Amino acid sequence: MKELILVIAKALVDHPEDVRVDEKEDDRGIVYMLSVHPEDIGKVIGKQGRIAKALRTVVASAAVKSQRRVLVDIIS
Repeated sequence: MKELILVIAKALVDHPEDVRVDEKEDDRGIVYMLSVHPEDIGKVIGKQGRIAKALRTVVASAAVKSQRRVLVDIIS
């Protein structure tokens, strides 16, 4: 799952070397924290959050097999 998020995020940004995905597990499920260069935040979120929503949808669809809830947080 982490690799999927990395591949998608690196394709969207101008600074792919600054893309990082950290993983932690809490009471909500598995949380992936996507960190990008400050200039690239808008590209990852998109207009009205459309790209972020699409990224979360793809990750949630891929996580169906694992039977766990997966969340993606975008941080700078």
